[in-house]
Amino acid sequence: MSRYQLKVLSEFSAAHTLRAYPGACSRMHGHNWKVEVEVWAEQLDEIGMAIDFKQIRAATREVADGLDHRYLNDLAPFDQVNPTAENIAGYFYQQLQHNLDSNSARVAAVTLWETDRACVRFSEENQ
Repeated sequence: MSRYQLKVLSEFSAAHTLRAYPGACSRMHGHNWKVEVEVWAEQLDEIGMAIDFKQIRAATREVADGLDHRYLNDLAPFDQVNPTAENIAGYFYQQLQHNLDSNSARVAAVTLWETDRACVRFSEENQ
């Protein structure tokens, strides 16, 4: 089976506090986050595209804009869920599924870069 993998990269800046963390990250601090969104498709449309990069970019930007220059701990779901990189990646994945998944394409993974050297990749088990 053939599969097309499309990726877009976006970014946002936000602060957070890690609750119950035994170190400096328990104090408010910020990151310039990078978000890499991977979409898989098994077929192309009539013009030879799996899904338009613009559509992936717009959906990713919409989620990122809701977090940009904000204190994540004040925003749902992070007012209840610790705003770890893992939980933020899962949040992006869930939000993007609602906006992008279709019969021909679906969100496969979200990689969230907290720094240039540290990231987390979220995907569902059956991939």
